[in-house]
Amino acid sequence: MTQRKKLPIGIQTFREIREENHYYVDKTALAVKLAEEGKHYFLSRPRRFGKSLFLDTLKELFEGNSTLFNGLAAEKQWDWSAQYPVLRFSFGSETFTDTKGLAQSLDAQLTHLERQYGLSPTFDYPSGRFSELILQLHQQQGVPVVILVDEYDKPILDTLHDAEVARANRDFLRGFYGTLKDYDAHIKFSFLTGVSKFSRVSLFSGLNNLYDLTLVPDYATLCGYTDADIDTVFAAELFDLNRNEIRRWYNGYNWRGEGVYNPFDILQLFKSREFKNYWFESGTPTFLVDTLIERQVSTVKLDSVFSSSSMLSSFDVDHMDNEALLFQTGYLTIKKQERLGSQDFYTLGYPNLEVYQSLNEVLLSALVKDKSAQATNSAQLYAILLKNDFDGLKQLFQRFYASIPHQWYTNNHIQSYEGYYASVFYSYFAALGLDVTVEDSTNLGRIDMVLKFNGQVYIFEFKVVAEEVSGQALQQIKEHGYAEKYQVAGQPVYLIGVEFSRASRNVVGVEVEAGVTQ
Repeated sequence: MTQRKKLPIGIQTFREIREENHYYVDKTALAVKLAEEGKHYFLSRPRRFGKSLFLDTLKELFEGNSTLFNGLAAEKQWDWSAQYPVLRFSFGSETFTDTKGLAQSLDAQLTHLERQYGLSPTFDYPSGRFSELILQLHQQQGVPVVILVDEYDKPILDTLHDAEVARANRDFLRGFYGTLKDYDAHIKFSFLTGVSKFSRVSLFSGLNNLYDLTLVPDYATLCGYTDADIDTVFAAELFDLNRNEIRRWYNGYNWRGEGVYNPFDILQLFKSREFKNYWFESGTPTFLVDTLIERQVSTVKLDSVFSSSSMLSSFDVDHMDNEALLFQTGYLTIKKQERLGSQDFYTLGYPNLEVYQSLNEVLLSALVKDKSAQATNSAQLYAILLKNDFDGLKQLFQRFYASIPHQWYTNNHIQSYEGYYASVFYSYFAALGLDVTVEDSTNLGRIDMVLKFNGQVYIFEFKVVAEEVSGQALQQIKEHGYAEKYQVAGQPVYLIGVEFSRASRNVVGVEVEAGVTQ
């Protein structure tokens, strides 16, 4: 058995990982390729995906610290005779709530770099001091400068709740980052990382020489662990864990290449030996949830979102498409790509069980506004399904909606299946991590919802009715033969029609009929 090493939990320093016998997934071949094939790069990845560690790896590489790379791909691929001064900026460790915070952070970082290289500034504003650092270092050391920026967008993301401050921070950074183009002749290499890909017009208006790696297939695994990494580098950690469960819970992030795992999840799993929602619980932004609720985004639709390449990259303080927001923050990922005409289109969906379950649970909490009732209802739903207690199911469905505050109901919410009724209903099932499919196509139409659970299939059809129970929902399942697709030998199929009343704002009818099995 391979000898176990230390888990690099929370460690973003390449030197510490290499010198203290931690596990390390070798990304240095990609680092060398980047340096050989280009000069200015940008990468967008969700939080906790290893962006900071990769930047630190680049720092050690350009500084020529060869002993740290013994046994890695870069050891024999890199020219160790050349060493370059590195200017590294990071905005990841601070919280920016006003315009002063950004100016103070940059002042502190510039001061540190000036002292590190023994330079005295003659300008008193950030972009002037930045350009002076670049020029003086090039002159002092005789080689161009390497510039690394970590979490370039955090000063904007932290203030999205206050558009005025967010715009001010964006404009401030636009001037600072513009230095990269103005002093290109003195720069060897630059690499910027962040969670969000702000449009070039809004933040990188003059920085058209940045090459965006975000959706380049060759660099899809630049951050994150692949299946091969799990099976080789971490082979010693797999002894008591179900490999398929690891894949189901945490794999599935895709940027037009091989799928990857979030490193934070994997390291936490190997430490605790329990399957939990580690990444999601480490800090899902309140802004994201509030935005989705404010825009009345139906949770039912989130696992099959159709988007264009232009939509995924159109992100700014004043304009954030739901698709771009969810994709860039890591809550949806690319499931399918197709080329139509001259543009790429993508079908987005949940990357894995963790995100599917957790996002629905937190959105359900925002809809229901009663966490105690939500927890009770969820536990009872699971128990009722185990017993096939359909009388109890009807009563439970009614409790789902009884716990929603009256003010949450508006005409826009309940006019159709896409409103609050469907979102609440679906999210209760999804928050348990159950195998749910919505709007599944058959040759006779689309099934509203299918649940596969405990060796059984439950087919749901929803109807919003004016007042009284009509029986239309169950009748539609039978007339369209929805059960035929799921009639597998020995597998019970149940047809369930659920009817909501506009007048009572609740479930008024639940009709159940056993389907025919073959």
